[in-house]
Amino acid sequence: MKGLFIHGPEDMRLEDVAVPEPGQGEVLLRVRYVGICGSDLHYYFHGRNGENVVREPFTPGHEFSATVEADPSGEWPPGTPVTVHPARYGTPVKGLADRPHLWPGGDYLGSAADLPHRQGAAAEYVLVEKHMLRALPDGLSLRDAALAEPLGVALHALTIAGDGCGNLGDRALVLGAGPVGLLVVAALVARGVEHVAVGDIHKPALERSRALGAHETFLVGTDDIPATAYPVVFECSAAPASLTQAIASAARAGVVIQVGMLADAAIGVNLAPLVSKEVQLRGTFRFSTEIDEAVDMLAANPSISQVVTHVLPAAEAVEAFAIAKDSAASGKVLLEF
Repeated sequence: MKGLFIHGPEDMRLEDVAVPEPGQGEVLLRVRYVGICGSDLHYYFHGRNGENVVREPFTPGHEFSATVEADPSGEWPPGTPVTVHPARYGTPVKGLADRPHLWPGGDYLGSAADLPHRQGAAAEYVLVEKHMLRALPDGLSLRDAALAEPLGVALHALTIAGDGCGNLGDRALVLGAGPVGLLVVAALVARGVEHVAVGDIHKPALERSRALGAHETFLVGTDDIPATAYPVVFECSAAPASLTQAIASAARAGVVIQVGMLADAAIGVNLAPLVSKEVQLRGTFRFSTEIDEAVDMLAANPSISQVVTHVLPAAEAVEAFAIAKDSAASGKVLLEF
């Protein structure tokens, strides 16, 4: 079979490897579509994602759809269309029973955090454990199902917003209209939020957010974004200046949800309004069970599939990664196997 391997910064190759054999509790999947995530971009362009360094040939990819190729137990018939929850959880922590994604010792498909690396799904075939499978409902295509994992991330951000923004039904601001930001917009609209505003530095990204149902957009650097106006703000760009804007735009007693993965470094952010307005700043990381709601939401809201702007064959992965890096030119980019 063909598998995509990152060997170092800007060194990625489609190589021949053996088809894996499923063991006890495992299912062999025939991969169809793999989404390119921000972490995948870091692994390819920089050879690392934060502290996680590529130390051996590494297959990226944790957002994907597939069909069942073989299940030794017979529970999953061949050809069944699925998506996958890419996490294996670690050691339970008291008080975090409902947040297993925060338990230490777990891993995630397409992660170089440990050695040997947890290889990802950018290959013709991949093995996963049965508990990771999610069957697709009728009408949800394999192409669109590749959005389930990142939509789960967006929905978990809404979970973290929680009761702290009980008036979420009124107004929300999303800063950064990349793929995850767009999916946060889609989730807010699907949840019935009355006014969803979006800010980004690129006009095409704002146009994509409008197509998904955003009610108001701001071109960052040109338009003035209202201050103290939004009960909840989702910061999805990971730019320090954007976090400063998020805190400034949050209403009194509002909530800022940090969705974008901030750099592992000291950054300059103006936190003064955080104190004077009693704003809460909350982090959000991956998701727990939200991928199940994501699958249902994608089936019920076909317009969310507009987040996908490019689909390229796996043989053109280098070009696909270059397109995905250009947030002005692309939303979500998929590889097709």
